[in-house]
Amino acid sequence: MKIKTGDTVVILSGKDKGKEGKVLSVDPKNRKIIVEGINIAYKHQRPRRQGEEGGIVKMETPIYACKAMRVCPKCEKPTRGAYKILDDGTKSRVCKKCGETI
Repeated sequence: MKIKTGDTVVILSGKDKGKEGKVLSVDPKNRKIIVEGINIAYKHQRPRRQGEEGGIVKMETPIYACKAMRVCPKCEKPTRGAYKILDDGTKSRVCKKCGETI
């Protein structure tokens, strides 16, 4: 997957279209990501122990990674994922718009 944990992404489609957020976790097997403040669901939580409170809890739910596009930290624009092989043989991620390594 071209999106990693900690990247800033912009949502391309769905109810949160146009919003930005930080990637909290990545599930490569199912091609899904969890983004901070995006795709919020409400969960009714029952108290499990004595003294603990129950109630309605907001939580982020996974979305497909194809619905998000990484934002370049330098030019602050959404960019497609691209890789460049450096002179020492290592592979690094680059911005398609400004050419900066991420």
